[in-house]
Formats: sequence, C-alpha cells, structure tokens
Amino acid sequence: MQFNRGTSAMQHYVATRPMFIDVEIMNTDIQVVLGDDGPQADSSSIAEGLSILYKEIADTVRKEATTIMAVFPSPNEVMSILVQRVLEQRVTAILDKLLIRPSLASLPAIEEGGLLHYLRVLSVAYDKTKELAKELQSIGCGDLDIEGLTESIYVSHKDEYTEFEHASLRQLYQSKMAELRAEAKQQSESTGSIGRAKGASLNTSPQQLISVTVVTEFVRWNEEAISRCTLLFSQPTTVAANVRSIFACLLDQVSQYLTVGLDGARESLNEAAAMRDRYVIGTSVSRRVAAAAASAAEAAAAAGESSFRSFMIAVQRCASSVAYLQQYFSNTISRLLLPVDGAHPSACEDMGSAVSVVEAAAHIGLLQCIDTVMCEVERLLSSEQKATDYRSPDDGAAPDHRPTNACIRIVAYLSRVLEVAFSALEGLNKQSFLTELGNRLHKGLLNHWQKFTFSPSGGLRLKRDITEYGEFVRSFNAPSIDEKFELLGIMANVFIVAPESLASLFEGTPSIRKDALRFIQLRDDYKTAKIASMLNSIMSE
Repeated sequence: MQFNRGTSAMQHYVATRPMFIDVEIMNTDIQVVLGDDGPQADSSSIAEGLSILYKEIADTVRKEATTIMAVFPSPNEVMSILVQRVLEQRVTAILDKLLIRPSLASLPAIEEGGLLHYLRVLSVAYDKTKELAKELQSIGCGDLDIEGLTESIYVSHKDEYTEFEHASLRQLYQSKMAELRAEAKQQSESTGSIGRAKGASLNTSPQQLISVTVVTEFVRWNEEAISRCTLLFSQPTTVAANVRSIFACLLDQVSQYLTVGLDGARESLNEAAAMRDRYVIGTSVSRRVAAAAASAAEAAAAAGESSFRSFMIAVQRCASSVAYLQQYFSNTISRLLLPVDGAHPSACEDMGSAVSVVEAAAHIGLLQCIDTVMCEVERLLSSEQKATDYRSPDDGAAPDHRPTNACIRIVAYLSRVLEVAFSALEGLNKQSFLTELGNRLHKGLLNHWQKFTFSPSGGLRLKRDITEYGEFVRSFNAPSIDEKFELLGIMANVFIVAPESLASLFEGTPSIRKDALRFIQLRDDYKTAKIASMLNSIMSE
C-alpha cells in the first residue's frame, strides 16, 4: 500500500498547527499590526507592528522546526510545507486586510493620507515580508522557492504599482496647488481693498508665485517614489522604465509650477503697461489735466519698477529650482538609468524639454522687462530733456559741461532697477538680456537726439551724456554695446568741429557715416554754413 511517502501525514501535521486553526491568533495578528488606529494607522506604526508579528511567526516556525527535525524522517519536506502554509495563509491573511487597493476613480481624501498611504503601506509590508522570507529561509524551508512565493503574493499590487504612483504624485501636486491658491486668495482678500485703491496687482508677490521650497517638496515626493520603485523591483530594465516615468511626473510638476509662476509675475508687468497706456494724453490740455497725467505717469513708473523686480526675483527662483532639479537627476536618477541602453539620454532629453518650456516663459517676461525699462527711459527723456540742453546759452553764460538732468535721472534709474537683474540673472540669460537692453537703449537715444538742434557747446554736452551712458553700459560686459556707445561719442564730434573739418571725421571712422550724415543736419548752423552742399560732395566721393 502506498502512503504518498508520508506526505499526507506531513500535511496533516502542518494543518493542525495552532497558528493555522486558532481564530484568536488570526484576530490578534491584525491587532498587532494595526494597533488601536485600525486602517488609519500610519506606515511607520504598521512597519513596527509587522516587525513584531513577523518575529513572533519566525520564532514559532523555529520551535516547530526543532520538533520536525526530531520527529519526521524527511524534515526538509515538512519545513517546505510549513513555510509555504505560513506565507500563503497566515501572512496573506494579514496582507489582505492591510493592503486594500484604493479606487483610482474615487481617490481617498488627502486628509486621510490619500493614495500615498496605500503606497507607503505597500512598501513597508513588502520590505518586512522579504525580511521574514529571508529569516524563514535561514531556519530552513527545504526546496521551496520562497523568494518566488513571496513575489507571487505581491504580484497584483506590483502590476498596478506604477499607475498608482503616478496618480499619487498627481494628487499631491493638485493638493499643493489648491493650498497655495487658497493662501494667495486669503492674502489678496486681506490686502485687496488697499491694493485696488492704489491700482496695484493683487497677485504679483513673488513669495506667492514661485518658491524653491515648494519645488524641493516636489523633489522629496519623487525621491520617496523612486525609493519605493527600487525596493519593489530589481530587474534593471524594469527599474529604469519605472524610474523614468516617475521622474517624468516631476518634470511635469516643476515645469507647470514654474511656468504658471512666471505667467503670474508677467501679469504684473502687463498691469503696469496698462497703467502707462492710461496716462497718455494729447498736447492741448489744461494744466490740471497735465498735472494729473504726470502724477499717473509717476504711479505707472513705480508699478513698472515693482513688477520688474518681482519678475527678476521669479526668474532667480526658477534658476535655483532648475539647478536643484538637475542636481537631483545627477545624484539620484542617473545611476538607475545608466545600466540600460538609451534610458539615460532619453531622460536627459525629457529634462531638456521641460526646462525649455520654463526658459521660453522666462524669455517672454524678460523682453517685457526690457519694454518696461525702455518705457521709463523714454518717459524721463521726454519729461527731463530740454531743448536748451544742447543749445548755446543766450545770456552769454559759460557752457555747462555736466551731464544733462535727463541723463543723470536715467543713469540713476537704470542703476537702481538693474541691480536686481545683475544678481537675479546668470549665464546666457544675463548676457542676452543686457545685450538686448543695451541695443534698445542705444537705438532709443539715437531716435531721441534726432528731435534736437545742437550748437558746438551743445555737442560737447551731448558728448558728456554719451560718456555717462557709455560708462554705465560697461557694467553689462557686452563688447558689442561698448563699441556702439564709443562710436556715438565719435559721432557727436559732428556737432563740435568746424564745417570744413566734417569730411575728416568720416575718413577715420567710416562705420559712422550713415548715422553721422543724418545727425549733421541737426547742427544749428546746418543751413547758414551751407553744409548741405558739403554733404553732397562727401556722399559723391
């Protein structure tokens, strides 16, 4: 008669162990893990509870092993059956109550832990179960594939892990954005009436718009998700695929957050521009209307300067946030992608695309900042520059060799407003911004001076202004701009030299011929000295 080599006896022995039939033990298991908090217990408490429970299970198996070794002729087979039953019945029963998969169609409230709670519990449960499996293997489990069995317990959770991780990161982001919007709304409501009375923007505070601290929070969520991913999966290709998709979530979050922040900061630039448009009036107005317009222009200028500073601070925080993101990629993400061909370059490309979106938003705002600065420069030129600045004094007084008041005011304004730009911008952003501003300033001054007539002494004063502007733009470290202002200084000589010496100016510096020929016509002796006929001879040479 066959007795299945004693298999039935072995199975009967295992099945009658108290831990498989004692209802009280099974009820106690979940109480040990969850404690008094029940399903709302946090993951660290659950980890502690599982450690206690799994230690008790391992101790029980160790005692059973002593008996099995003494009683059964094939103890390894019995241990295999016992350990398999422990994992499939006792451990699985605990995990079924512990790992209740939430619905992605109706997410658990963030106040109750959201999807993150499930993922954290999954992570600690998996980690502790793996530790238990190693401990049971060290006690002895025959030829049982304990690692494969442990993985099979979690297979359904791991199959859907990435989808849940993405959904959790989205939920965290949406919750954070709602929190920030609520804070901004509360702040605007507390200062709204004052702000509206002054015509100020209600949502331009860079503290509200962009915070590096918020970006570090995004990175912290991502880092935690990556640590779960590397715990749950070991195959390099699987790890790399999941890591890249999780990192892509971070790129979306950072890109969207920074872009929205920059757009908000640009809104204050738009509001300042609208204020400038409102003060534009005709020439034939009463003194009272003109005074009101001048006051409105001052208010618009102040709003423009404030919005300029806010945007520069926003750009600076963007740069810090992007640098932090890139550092995280280098320190944490890269090493997980490098073992798999193509994974690292693809992620670099993803990051480059995300950063490009932010840079594009910053570029639009920086051009608006230049518009803001140039509008104020033009306002100061219009209000401060007098026709007599560049003409000989009628009263016989000595010529004034100081810079004109308009020049002094503009250089002071530029020095003040650009201070934040010098500290906020760096690298190519700084270089391109200052070069563009320098070009716009040069063009604006050229157009402005064409409205005046110059005497020789006025030409000297113009040259003094150009020197002042030139010394200031040297701080831009833009050689092309320095050269333009140096040529302006040379061109100013067309107002100073005697008519018969004009031709010699072009011989030394032919590059200024086009602008200089235009400016010669602004000499106050242009008609009386018959310079036009001289110009014709110069042009025909």
